[in-house]
Formats: sequence, C-alpha cells, structure tokens
Amino acid sequence: YSIIKMGGYNMKRRELILGSLFLSLASTKLYAGQSDDGIKRLAIQISDGETATFTKALNVAANFARGMSNKGEIFEIEIVAFNAGINILRTDKSPVNDRIKSMSESIPDLTFSACNNTIKGITRKEGKAPLISEYARVVPGGVGRLMTLDNQGFFVVRP
Repeated sequence: YSIIKMGGYNMKRRELILGSLFLSLASTKLYAGQSDDGIKRLAIQISDGETATFTKALNVAANFARGMSNKGEIFEIEIVAFNAGINILRTDKSPVNDRIKSMSESIPDLTFSACNNTIKGITRKEGKAPLISEYARVVPGGVGRLMTLDNQGFFVVRP
C-alpha cells in the first residue's frame, strides 16, 4: 500500500479510495429527497435588495417555466423573498411590480412567498406594515420556507 499524506494524516490509498467512495455515496443520498412523481420543482431565494437580482430571479423563473412547458413537463416554482429581498414584493418599492403581476397571471404554478419575520422587522422600523403584493403569500420565515421546500424535493437556487 502506498501512503498518502493529507493534512497531517497518513492515509493508505485503499482508505482514501474507500473514503472517497463513501463520500460520493453519502452525497448521492442528499439528493434522494427529490421527488419521483415527475414534477420538476425549483425554489429561488431572493435575500438582497438589488434590482439586478430581482430581474435575474424573475428571468430564471420565466426561463425555467418556458423550458419545462416546451418539454411538456409539469413543474412548480416558488420565489422566496426575505431580508432586503422582500422589496421585490413591496408594492411601494418594487421596480418589478408589473412583471410580478404578469408572471403570476401567466404562470399558474409560480408562487411568491414573503418572509413574515422580515415584515415584522420592517413594521417595527417603519412604524407600519409594508404593502406586500397581492400575488404573494406570507410565510413564517424565509429560510425556514426554503428548508421546507428543499425537503419537499425542490432545487434551491440563488441567482
């Protein structure tokens, strides 16, 4: 057996290969939660307040929906906004209100979720609750929602 030094540890080649194999099998298990019902699920995280991020997230959602529709695939998309990203759903601050409306009306399997923790923080800071788009639903927490979606077989991305 040849000896390989890694981070101060001596490992035999066999141990390294077996360890690598175990890690690859373990990482495969991470994706085992993906649903086998044929529905392609995408969750998009928006946590910064940049207009460019809002545009990228909406582009990703639109492109995914178009691609899935063209293939005849069933899909679900959820855009989860929290922290400064909540501004995408604020009717008084969002530069993409019209696009949210048109996408919500044209993509039936698209959901927008607004973080209630963030809404409460804004309410304390501004003295009143922010106006959230009628196309969004309020969820208890953005990160918790993303974790739930991940457990339900959604691929979570952050553009």
